[in-house]
Amino acid sequence: MYTDKMLRDDALKDKNIVVTGGGSGLGKAMTRYFLELGAKVAITSRNLEKLEDTAKELEDETGGTCFPVQCDVRHYDQVEAMLGQVIDAFGQVDVLLNNAAGNFISPTERLSANAFDTIIDIVLKGSKNCTLAFGKHWIEKKQQNTTVLNIVTTYAWTGSAYVVPSATAKAGVLAMTRSLAVEWAKYGIRFNAIAPGPFPTKGAWDRLLPGDLKEKFDLAKKVPLKRVGEHQELANLAAYLVSDFSAYLNGEVITIDGGEWLKGAGQFNLLEQIPEQMWDMLEEMIRSKKGK
Repeated sequence: MYTDKMLRDDALKDKNIVVTGGGSGLGKAMTRYFLELGAKVAITSRNLEKLEDTAKELEDETGGTCFPVQCDVRHYDQVEAMLGQVIDAFGQVDVLLNNAAGNFISPTERLSANAFDTIIDIVLKGSKNCTLAFGKHWIEKKQQNTTVLNIVTTYAWTGSAYVVPSATAKAGVLAMTRSLAVEWAKYGIRFNAIAPGPFPTKGAWDRLLPGDLKEKFDLAKKVPLKRVGEHQELANLAAYLVSDFSAYLNGEVITIDGGEWLKGAGQFNLLEQIPEQMWDMLEEMIRSKKGK
């Protein structure tokens, strides 16, 4: 397993980066590496307390500057306010990393319209809100050499059963990535995306596969390399894509999944094996977790 760090220490020293959903999981792992490489990073999410804890932890670890800003990406006015706060703190922003996401596994017929909307609003509308606010700002200021990096998923193009709202939203983000890579290149804005396979994180994977489901549906078994991803591997790729080393990469989606989607499309299709009663139990477990 390869967990070494890829870029030289000062590779991001002039970059000011905003990471949505930066308080935990993969967002936190990428933020940590950006700080180690000399970037200033603002992290956003709805939970300010968690952000402040993460920012302090990462600053202590790296000696870098990590700025926590509360923002619900579903609301455009909050995104504009967040951008303003970051510009006040850093002077300018060079990179937007759309990482905030939500997901839950469920047979689609069990989802309320509202549950479906929740995922669409965070993933697609949230990415659109941030992209539009940052893009308009950069274009108005004639700021060159800016980058948007979107985190999508391999089922953005294959689709996947049991995560239909997420697949639908991520497919929209993928289309936006490719479309704006062409349209806004003339303004000096690059767009790329990463499609990660299984990179287990405490929060997301406990919610997606609660209880003993994680053992029952061991996602490493679906990966030709027979393992899941290490967070540093994703952080290495993200750092490269937001750095000037990738200046000629535009409109690209890089899959980092050990060959998983080529082996069997649709990351959660294997949940076909779950009986009806188990979905009832799962719903109860997820509800009780939310209540905590």
